[in-house]
Amino acid sequence: MSSSTAAPGSSSLTDAGPLSLCAREPHVPADRLVAEMVPPPRFDSVRFATYIPDPNQPSQSDAVRVLEDFAGGLGGAHASGAGRRGFFGFGRAKAPKAPAGPRGVYLDGGYGVGKTHLLASLWHATPAEPALKAFGTFVELTNLVGALGFQQTVQTLSGHRLLCIDEFELDDPGDTVLVSTLLGKLVDAGVALAATSNTLPGKLGEGRFAAADFLREIQGLSAHFRALRIDGEDYRHRGLPEAPKPFTDEEVTKAAYATPGASLDDFPHLLEHLAKVHPSRYGALTDGVKAVCLTDVRPVPDQSTALRLVVLADRLYDREVPVLASGRPFDGLFSEEMLNGGYRKKYFRAISRLTALARDAKGLVGS
Repeated sequence: MSSSTAAPGSSSLTDAGPLSLCAREPHVPADRLVAEMVPPPRFDSVRFATYIPDPNQPSQSDAVRVLEDFAGGLGGAHASGAGRRGFFGFGRAKAPKAPAGPRGVYLDGGYGVGKTHLLASLWHATPAEPALKAFGTFVELTNLVGALGFQQTVQTLSGHRLLCIDEFELDDPGDTVLVSTLLGKLVDAGVALAATSNTLPGKLGEGRFAAADFLREIQGLSAHFRALRIDGEDYRHRGLPEAPKPFTDEEVTKAAYATPGASLDDFPHLLEHLAKVHPSRYGALTDGVKAVCLTDVRPVPDQSTALRLVVLADRLYDREVPVLASGRPFDGLFSEEMLNGGYRKKYFRAISRLTALARDAKGLVGS
């Protein structure tokens, strides 16, 4: 695949043009969605030992200790005894006594305090085969239900030792009921839960829809978790310079042609294309892409478009794909109304992550 965008005076650049995300329409089978429920590449090597707590934020050290203990308690048989048999496959091993209290932990905190690092560390530390542990974002979990169906998703995940859910946010009443019911069934089946979010579980849904109408579901969901508050500032901004200013169209285009595996797209056209691709495929949309180059970045026109961009930003950040752009700085993507509305936490997260990826991309120009 190549972009239809041509670079003026590109004879000294690579012969093959850059890729185009707009030219891709990936189709992802359901079994890939399940197999890919592992920590993203950015978090392959993270462990509790590599998490550096801020000495001024004792809640960070406390969270590490709680999670290490939690992982150690998941080393026995599946809590429900499901799938466990005696010697030679005959009989069934005695199910261990279910642990008292919540069957999950919930990491609450601001942007960039290391919640995903800790969640991935928990996944790695849990003594079970990878096939018995699942890790995904809230959006990926709802997409899995959409791909497999509710009953098949329950059946697929019920034999797991642990389910980790990153960026746990409820965006509409349907998701509230869906996820509450799903997690309730998984807890009944003996699956341990761990989640991260910027909102305490008892406060989910506030500012997004008529939470009072769904209070029962929200309260029932929060009862599954022990909430751990993690305080701190966004590590992506600690001691780092401000986000780099956007480059010119010519600089971005030249860098795209000179960088093997880079994509080059006009930002408004990319936003239009995202509307044609299901968000569950945004990861596949970036398969093999080494850098994303965007021209004419401008504020997103509406909330639906903005939420799709948030998902793409998450997938790019997970895969550590640098983003080089011209036009408006990334902190100008979302309107004041959006940043003050019910999805503000998603938008601030996207700005934080795209800013980090923009810093990573600076070396692609004129080096």
